[in-house]
Amino acid sequence: MKVVMAGQGAFGIKHLEAMQKIDGVEVVSLAGGSPDSTREVAERFAIPHWTTDLAEALAQPGVEAAILATPTQMHAAQAIQCLEAGKHVQVEIPMADNLADAERLAEVAKRSGLVAMAGHTRRFNPSHQWIHRRIRAGELKVQQMDVQTYFFRRKNLNALGQPRSWTDHLLWHHAAHTVDLFSYQTGEPISVARGVQGPMHPELGIAMDMSIQMKVASGAICTLSLSFNNDGPLGTFFRYICDNGTYIARYDDLVDGKEQPIDVSQVDVSMNGIELQDREFFAAIREGREPNASVAQVLPAYRTLDVIEKSLL
Repeated sequence: MKVVMAGQGAFGIKHLEAMQKIDGVEVVSLAGGSPDSTREVAERFAIPHWTTDLAEALAQPGVEAAILATPTQMHAAQAIQCLEAGKHVQVEIPMADNLADAERLAEVAKRSGLVAMAGHTRRFNPSHQWIHRRIRAGELKVQQMDVQTYFFRRKNLNALGQPRSWTDHLLWHHAAHTVDLFSYQTGEPISVARGVQGPMHPELGIAMDMSIQMKVASGAICTLSLSFNNDGPLGTFFRYICDNGTYIARYDDLVDGKEQPIDVSQVDVSMNGIELQDREFFAAIREGREPNASVAQVLPAYRTLDVIEKSLL
């Protein structure tokens, strides 16, 4: 399967590394924002064609699919561009930074009949999969999810410490993971959602701290704290407080409430959530089915994000 990778930054590289481990996938073009860094990454991964024009990349012979890890503000428009070019698409989180664009993308995806998937990696991390399977088996019931999403981003740098050409967002990017995951794990739509935010950064123009509360009809709640002011440890940490145990998920790893490790190495074919996400994308294309984390499945999370945005004080 011939694939276009759009985005030469930190997450584009994560996807390129993941695809090296997946049989039957060939990245034939890299579309990036900066010529120098795009050429450098293309050479590093032996990608035969590179460009700064996504349309040129999509027009390469035999291309069937694209993965987008470009700046957030480009996600919805580029995903629609891929679908209208007849290509299956996986767009990194968030699939849009406003509800109108998310709904527009979902409508185009529905009409296209193509695989359209969003990069909601938490559905695929082995740690969260382990929890999900036990909830579905009736062994666990979530009473509260307590989530901390903490970074130190007082300057506009990416995950590799390099200058960004765009500005990140606590709500539409980082909260999107947890909003979707809370509904996915409880198996219920979110019935209550609200938030407060701290002061705006004087140059970046975004809130640097945020607190969100959510609830589903069965009574389970989620408490989400987000910050770009936190000076370590960095990342997102999920505490599942359940009727039958407490569990803490840190990306692909899982421990119980007493910090005893839980072996999740046999949950799936890899311990890398990005790789598992990409495997699902390509499997859905080959099997002609809707993928887990399809655009349609995650759209309710973006409706909740819109509700939270309107509640922010």
